Amino acid sequence: MTKKLVQEIMNLMYIAHPNAKCELNHQSEFQLLVSTVLSAQATDVSVNKVTPKLFEQYPTPDKLALAKQEDIESLIRQIGLYKSKAKNIRALSKSIIENFNGQVPETIKELMTLAGVGKKTANVVVSNAFLIPAIAVDTHVFRVANRIGITIAKNVKVSEEQLMKKIPKDQWIIAHHTFIFQGRYICIARKPRCEQCNITEYCKHYNKSNK
Repeated sequence: MTKKLVQEIMNLMYIAHPNAKCELNHQSEFQLLVSTVLSAQATDVSVNKVTPKLFEQYPTPDKLALAKQEDIESLIRQIGLYKSKAKNIRALSKSIIENFNGQVPETIKELMTLAGVGKKTANVVVSNAFLIPAIAVDTHVFRVANRIGITIAKNVKVSEEQLMKKIPKDQWIIAHHTFIFQGRYICIARKPRCEQCNITEYCKHYNKSNK
């Protein structure tokens, strides 16, 4: 697709999802980082159910770094991979204290030195916490972009690279949230709600399925 056509599609999706935003509840950069790590292979809804008690007891890296592993596990037991995630958020808290003076680092490279933090998580944190342009490609972004035909990618790395070329940098943050809302509420994985979609005329998947 040309950049012009991609922009037309994005404009329609912006109209469809005017309130697209990060749905992980947090009150600081640190809490956003922890919530994002916990959200791996879990829904934002499930993460938001466990973080209120977690952050009530351990709202800052210095407090979470001193928590016992089993105490953290008991608070996040409802989400998948809770044991490894408890270990990671405890370890990253220690790293923030020891290596970054208690502050969440603001660069993708530094964030990726923390336990449990990959490129996607780092992109989410820099874009939402520090408003640094980035496109975090999760399952929703990857699926929607491929289905529409904006990207033709077999992995998230290639998808991110293609999206960065097709979408203006000043739209990367809002585009990321908009793709997620499209994937979460319209273009769902198993049975997309095409009848509710306002971009079907542009959608490669829809037009191929309705020939």
